[in-house]
Amino acid sequence: MTSSLDELPKEDVPGFASFGIRAFTTTRDAGTFSLSGADPTGEVMARWTSLQDALSQHAKRLVFGRQVHGSHVLTHRGGWEGLLRTGEADGHLAAERGIALAVSIADCVPIFIAHPSGLVSVLHSGWRGTVARIIDSGFRAYARLGIPPDELKVHLGPAICGRCYEVSADVRAQLTGQEANRPGNVDIRSLIAEHAAESGVTDISVSSDCTRCDNDRFFSHRAGDTGRQLAVIVAGIVG
Repeated sequence: MTSSLDELPKEDVPGFASFGIRAFTTTRDAGTFSLSGADPTGEVMARWTSLQDALSQHAKRLVFGRQVHGSHVLTHRGGWEGLLRTGEADGHLAAERGIALAVSIADCVPIFIAHPSGLVSVLHSGWRGTVARIIDSGFRAYARLGIPPDELKVHLGPAICGRCYEVSADVRAQLTGQEANRPGNVDIRSLIAEHAAESGVTDISVSSDCTRCDNDRFFSHRAGDTGRQLAVIVAGIVG
């Protein structure tokens, strides 16, 4: 089992290390973290335990919510240890260092948000979350802590690309805000990047990885996979 983050098969987020922040998306080689997939529950829980152990040098707390493709973002503070599975939430913000946050993905977009102070967030945004502007919910959570969007760095991780993501006319219209009479392709990450820029974020990066094109490296719902990878972010304790 994995004993350190360096041994975990993953795709690291660039540009966060200077803030003392580790952020990454696990890959197919790390195995699925979904309890509803084909892998035995014991094996999946062993992966979660291994992940906690690997994160232990950075955090004693790991948060994961019941995802419902909504726009609810929870803010977390310390005072507890271990693995916390919350109720319905598709986004999490750590209001202090030492709290690891995770969302599961398999085509949806993992949104990583970081502030130089070490306040970090991760959001799960599929087409419903994008229409509901979950990223704006994330920015509002930061605003309640006195941090404006122009001080944040945003990275959009591995997700299905626009070439692979064809949606119905109705979904296309909801995403683009324009009338659509037929199915078509939509680049979800491009839309989310536009939403972030509209909110005042200037430091935005986007992964080139597509979960469908790179299905040998990532689980993809559109490819028929039941497995799920994790997007994880944590700001370790300084000093």
